[in-house]
Amino acid sequence: VQLVESGGGLVQPGGSLRLSCAASGFTFSWYVMSWYRQAPGKERELVAAISSAGGTTHHADSVKGRCTISGDDAKNTVYLQMNSLKPEDTAVYYCNIARGNLVIHYQDYWGQGTQVTVSS
Repeated sequence: VQLVESGGGLVQPGGSLRLSCAASGFTFSWYVMSWYRQAPGKERELVAAISSAGGTTHHADSVKGRCTISGDDAKNTVYLQMNSLKPEDTAVYYCNIARGNLVIHYQDYWGQGTQVTVSS
């Protein structure tokens, strides 16, 4: 399984970025794709997730209303649209795919991560 992330970069507070993650090499029928982030000195945390079954989504409270996860099944790609970015959003963002659904998932695979820096 390969996950290739793109779209990170440097943006000013209040700005927007769209992260993309293209998945390949998996044969899961039911899966969930997620974005996690890890800031320096902090634990990795879930940002948003989307299930393959019906496209049910979950967003962390810290990004709810500012970030939206979406998926393109035909392209096996998941996106994270991030608006109204804050300095505290600065982190390495990781794409994840796992078997299962939003509640129960296992056999995780990770991308290499993409840096998002929010600074003036």
